[in-house]
Amino acid sequence: QVQLVESGGGLVQAGGSLRLSCAASGRTVSSYAMGWFRQAPGKEREFVATITWSGGGTNYADSVKGRFTIWRDNAKNTVYLQMNSLKPEDTAVYHCAARMSGSGSSDPTSYAYWGQGTQVTVSS
Repeated sequence: QVQLVESGGGLVQAGGSLRLSCAASGRTVSSYAMGWFRQAPGKEREFVATITWSGGGTNYADSVKGRFTIWRDNAKNTVYLQMNSLKPEDTAVYHCAARMSGSGSSDPTSYAYWGQGTQVTVSS
């Protein structure tokens, strides 16, 4: 079993930055692709970014491309999401997820493990 715990969320003004962290425990996730997803009130869970097991490949939703960066430190069993130039529409609960495959995916149903999420609120 893999437990994922997100941290780093908070309240920030539009144009600001936040860095989210996702710490894994229970098992190493160094061979798993990881992803970040978000869910705003009343909306479906939405893909944000994904990274391959090695960190050599990444993919982003068009809405965050150029503003968000995903990377991982396998020695620390941790994945990060740097969010810059935040907009009010980025407000959501952000979840990290682990996929039992080395390749990333934007499909949330392909991820086996999920964290509880961390709230990000961007004020205008």
